[in-house]
Amino acid sequence: MSKSVAIVTGASQGIGQATAIRLARDFSALVLVARNRANLERTAEAVRAAGAEALVIDADLAQSSAAQAVVDRALAAFGRIDALLNIAGAVPQIDLFEMTDAQWESGLALKLHGARRLTIAAWPALKAAKGSVVLMSGNSALFPKAPYAAVGTINAAIVALAKAFSDRGISDGVQVNSVLPGPVMTGRRRSYLQHWAPLHNMTVEEATANFPKEAGIARYGEPGEIAELMAFLVSPGARWMTGSTLRMDGGEVKSI
Repeated sequence: MSKSVAIVTGASQGIGQATAIRLARDFSALVLVARNRANLERTAEAVRAAGAEALVIDADLAQSSAAQAVVDRALAAFGRIDALLNIAGAVPQIDLFEMTDAQWESGLALKLHGARRLTIAAWPALKAAKGSVVLMSGNSALFPKAPYAAVGTINAAIVALAKAFSDRGISDGVQVNSVLPGPVMTGRRRSYLQHWAPLHNMTVEEATANFPKEAGIARYGEPGEIAELMAFLVSPGARWMTGSTLRMDGGEVKSI
C-alpha cells in the first residue's frame, strides 16, 4: 500500500465510522474527525487494527475555524491529503411549519457549510495529490417532503455543491462525487424510529419492522454497504467518475 491519507468526517459512528474502518484497507493513514472523542478513539483502534495509522481530531465542523485547523493538523502529521470524505452532519427531522430558524441554521452549518469549508481548505493539498472528494447527501434530496423538509433541502444543496466542486475539479485534477443513501440502520435511524413510532401509534419494534414496507424496500441498508461504495469512489478504478450522484437506497426511489 503506497503512502496515502484520507480525511473522514463523522467518523465517530454510523456510516462515517464504517467508512473509516473500510478505508484502512486502502489508505496508509486516516484522519478521523467528529465531535465525540471517545467514539473517535474506538474508531481509531479499529483503523489501527486494520493496519493504518490514525489521527483523531475532535472538532465541530459547524464552527468556521475548524476546517482549516483540521487540514493543518492533517498536513502536519502526514504531509499530504489524497481523499476527503465529508460524512458529518445531522439534520433535524422536523415538519416544515415547525422548524425554527435556529434549527435550519444548525443543519446548514454542519452538513452544508462544514463540508464546503473543509473541501475548500483541503483543496490545495487535494490538487497537489490529484485526489478525491465525496460529499454525503441522502436520497431525500430527490423527494423533499414537509415532515422532513430540512433534510431534503440540505441534501439537495449538497448535491449541487458537489457538482460545483466537480466542475472546478476537472481543471484542477480533483475528483468529486456525492452519495445518496436511503434508510440505513444506524444509531441515528434508531433514534428516528423511536420518535416516529408513537406518532403512528406503534411500538418501536412495530415501527422498525413496518418502515421498510412503507418505503417499498426489502430491508434497511447497513453502514458497511455504504462504506464499500465510498471506498470505490476514492479508488483508482473510479477515477473517471466525477460530478456523479450515486444513489444506494435498496430501491426506495422509484423514479428513473
